[in-house]
Amino acid sequence: MALFLPVQGKSPEYGENCWFAPNATVVGDVSMGKDCTVWFNAVIRGDVNKIVMGDRVNIQDGAVIHCTYKKTETRIGNYVSIAHNAIVHGCTIEDEVLIGMGAIIMDGAHIGKNAIVGAGAIVTQNTVVPPGTVWAGNPAKYIKDVSPELAEVFMRTANNYVMYADWFANP
Repeated sequence: MALFLPVQGKSPEYGENCWFAPNATVVGDVSMGKDCTVWFNAVIRGDVNKIVMGDRVNIQDGAVIHCTYKKTETRIGNYVSIAHNAIVHGCTIEDEVLIGMGAIIMDGAHIGKNAIVGAGAIVTQNTVVPPGTVWAGNPAKYIKDVSPELAEVFMRTANNYVMYADWFANP
């Protein structure tokens, strides 16, 4: 069973139909919507500030969601995919966003709706990624606009992770 811990009198809360891997960790002031999934070795640490997530957010294997004490909270919208080993720290991620494998999003960054942050990218402090754009590299830079074909990835990935979780919840 996943590890849920209260911190400073605040306990994680989550909506219906959420699934947590047995070794996922969720602590403190964390609020998640419905149909969210938190995968193997993922950590959501709301110990020093608030973390708020919408519906159909998937936090994939080894990802870390955190924030900065008394400075930056983390806000994640609906239909967001945080890929394997990504770090999301004290930032805002709007709806329908894909954060690639191993990407790092730093404090004060703002990722706009329908954006993609590529695998291994580092979005530095206070960077604004405009809606509908693809950013990659270190430091992350604008690469191109999200095409209508590419935009399908947001909903498909978010919906697929709800399906994958069902494989584990209902074997």
